[in-house]
Amino acid sequence: MNSTINTPSSGEGSAPHTVAWVRTWGASPQAPDNSVSCVEPFENATLRQIVRITGGGHRIRIRISNEYGTAPLTIGAARVAITDTDDGVQHGSDHAVTFSGQSTVTVPAGAPILSDPIDLRTAALSRLTISLYLPGRVDTATCHGTFHTLGWLIPGDASALMSLPADAAPLPAQALITAVEVQPETPTRAIAVIGDSRVDGVGSTPGTDRRWTDRLAERLAARGGQALCVVSQGISGNRMLTDGIGTAALARFDRDILATPGLSHVVIAVGNDLIFSFAPRTEETAGFLSMFPGSPVDVDDIVAAHLQLAARARAHGVKVHAATIAPYGGSEMYTAQGDKAREQVNAWIRTSGAFDGVLDFDAVWRDPADPSHIRSDLHMGDNLHGSDAGYAALAESVDLSLFEDQ
Repeated sequence: MNSTINTPSSGEGSAPHTVAWVRTWGASPQAPDNSVSCVEPFENATLRQIVRITGGGHRIRIRISNEYGTAPLTIGAARVAITDTDDGVQHGSDHAVTFSGQSTVTVPAGAPILSDPIDLRTAALSRLTISLYLPGRVDTATCHGTFHTLGWLIPGDASALMSLPADAAPLPAQALITAVEVQPETPTRAIAVIGDSRVDGVGSTPGTDRRWTDRLAERLAARGGQALCVVSQGISGNRMLTDGIGTAALARFDRDILATPGLSHVVIAVGNDLIFSFAPRTEETAGFLSMFPGSPVDVDDIVAAHLQLAARARAHGVKVHAATIAPYGGSEMYTAQGDKAREQVNAWIRTSGAFDGVLDFDAVWRDPADPSHIRSDLHMGDNLHGSDAGYAALAESVDLSLFEDQ
């Protein structure tokens, strides 16, 4: 849906534009706590992070989150540029980021902020370097615990540096940046994926964009036709019905999925509720499962949760697809009862007609010799999460016609 508004053009005055902002990259916000490897408290430092957008355009804007912060967050300076091949900044692409025309801003605790539009022409699958200088002390940085991009913590104001200094220290998590939105040249829509660690890409090579959502974006970009962005909103350890690691999917659905600009399709891919509910209570699993409070759930609960998400998405006029839950036999979390429940949910997803499309990830990963297990060449070694090859196989299995306008 297009509308005409007046927007500042990054320091060059303002002019009317027909805009259709679309989210091109995202990372679901999480609270920094003992279950998430997030950023330690810091002060007078620059966060420099590289993200790969999935769709391009002639303008961008950046969403920064202090939603889980316990105090106001002051941004002293911010810059964005296209990333060069050596993780430096491409010459001539560096731009200041402003907020209501100002180079500094204070974000209240519990709130996000959206930058002014920035005139920066980007291609699909471009990498952007985003630098934030934080002059004050930050004790609780809103983050994303599974880190699949590249980032560094640099002392002082290093926001305008063209390359990394020697004292740059690697960041353990995505911090503060939760979305990039693009104003495209042609009509573009977004596919938003809500999920758990398998959507978050646990087991793929960090910094190389090898999650299945990354590979799907590559396939869509190569296909041509209407441009489509893919926004991964997976949280490792996330569940549909109960908070634990990250806010439960039913609770964060409006923020992370339905508020996505340009949204046309939703993919539901959350399987942890059943896995954790039926997991064996052993000495090996006790510490991990202690991070997941709440009552066990059953098949009917998972079916109802899927139907809730589907109904809420369709109320926003978007199509809804569901992924079957892949096998996990041989992992520490496996029980025969849990696997039976998984098969029942998968049968319902395939046959209920509740969705506009099904991504049958169970069929892609299961070992023909033992369908309760992932094929040995597709998991990272833990019988639970994919490898680079495993996530590539998921992406290749997706029927791209599911996302065509009809």
